[in-house]
Amino acid sequence: MDSQDVKSDLVLILDYGSQYTHLITRRIRQLSVYSLCLNGTASLESIRKENPKVIILSGGPHSVHAPQAPCFPSGFIEYVESEKIPVLGICYGLQLLVQRLGGQVSIGEKQEYGRMEIEVQKACGLFGNRKVGDKQVVWMSHGDEAVNLPQGFEVAARSQQGAVAAVEDNKRRFYGFQYHPEVTHTHEGMETLQHFLFDVCGVSAEWKMEDVLEQEIKAIQEKVRLEDHVICALSGGVDSTVAATLVHKAIGDRLHCVFVDNGLLRYKERERVMETFERDLHLPVTCVDATEQFLSQLKGVVDPEMKRKIIGKEFINIFDAFAHDLEQKFGKRPAYLVQGTLYPDVIESCPPPGTQSTHSHTIKSHHNVGGLPKNMKLKLIEPLKLLFKDEVRALGSILNVPEAFLKRHPFPGPGLAVRVLGDVTQGNALDILRQVDEIFIQSIKDAGIYDKIWQAFAVFLPIRSVGVQGDQRTHSHVVALRAVTSQDGMTADWYNFEHNFLDDVARKICNSVRGINRVVQDITSKPPSTIEWE
Repeated sequence: MDSQDVKSDLVLILDYGSQYTHLITRRIRQLSVYSLCLNGTASLESIRKENPKVIILSGGPHSVHAPQAPCFPSGFIEYVESEKIPVLGICYGLQLLVQRLGGQVSIGEKQEYGRMEIEVQKACGLFGNRKVGDKQVVWMSHGDEAVNLPQGFEVAARSQQGAVAAVEDNKRRFYGFQYHPEVTHTHEGMETLQHFLFDVCGVSAEWKMEDVLEQEIKAIQEKVRLEDHVICALSGGVDSTVAATLVHKAIGDRLHCVFVDNGLLRYKERERVMETFERDLHLPVTCVDATEQFLSQLKGVVDPEMKRKIIGKEFINIFDAFAHDLEQKFGKRPAYLVQGTLYPDVIESCPPPGTQSTHSHTIKSHHNVGGLPKNMKLKLIEPLKLLFKDEVRALGSILNVPEAFLKRHPFPGPGLAVRVLGDVTQGNALDILRQVDEIFIQSIKDAGIYDKIWQAFAVFLPIRSVGVQGDQRTHSHVVALRAVTSQDGMTADWYNFEHNFLDDVARKICNSVRGINRVVQDITSKPPSTIEWE
């Protein structure tokens, strides 16, 4: 999906490394407006090419006074003024605007972090119908502050400590928030963004999933020649299934799907998934049993990044072999591999400039992004790489993917390899984890709360604990249960189960799964943790 093909106004976000940048993108899309990130130091030509209706400068961990602090390109100010493009700076973005337009930014006398109250100083403008003196709770995260504003700027709001919290220059169409309207902790953040985009900037809410589908089918048909065949890696998850269904709609039987049993799947996953593909989706799928191949390569490996790299490499080896078999059959080697890569995968794997910021850190390599070998022979088709999970589900609904399938919880590409901490081949860790996970998930379904939870799973911990079972001392394994709620998987809160539910699940696990004598619950949000443990 090329942003130039999108039939709606584009809000372009220049990313300076904030952990919340992806949320800006997400919140804007929730308002039916297309948004896209570019590296904060992207060239002026790259910015012009996107033809943005609005530009947002994100926050970031830097100080504008630091050597080599990231900045928009030379000529940027002149460009946006000549084209009358509104620019909104958030946190670091505000400080960057102020400094580059002739104002002054200094280290704050009182640094501001977390929830804080701000007070409106100017009616209308950024805060719509809010009156002077009105207050609201926002989320702050900054050490520097604007102390002298450029000519033409006015203070729109101040924090309870008196620091500048929002600024605007309506004549030149420059605006800024020293807080983060995109996070849920800013109680009126969505209303503020909505007012800014629609009332201040005149953006149209015209971005629809139907347009995305039409654009992607067109792009695939233009990319894949009539004589080309394409391989699709099906994992049984929502993302790869929607990607396969979309590509199948675009090129028909020239798509060849392969489902790999790598020995790292959930309880009876292979049987259940293959039945769904055949009965409900009518996709052409070949199942490859590669359990021994994967587990032999993973034996003794404990580093999670190394696990992901190994798994990515082995998947590609299998796809190359599958491509060779197809070449023998059709006389032409497939040139493309379809993967269900999502926007959060791209963000967390920290890709090259032009797609996402190089000012943020790699959180983890996704096997279908950072885990792919550099010498891969197949070229990638990733029709979902600019979409979030709930957008993929909406797209799948349009493609008539069964609702029960679309509601499945996410499952990581590396499978149980990142849920068995340490060596996945230790003892019977995988078998134990499968049994525990099945009890946990089935209990959630029986309780009628599966759809309320974004993701739930069990983790095999590399420790043993002392217990008493059958009046005998045991020294057995420990498992952790994790369940979170989320909208897009980029931030998440732990799900607060009823105590009776947890008690019942823990008893079932310890009574039914040999080798387990202790069950713990993970009650950490994201951030500071990630959803998966590895």
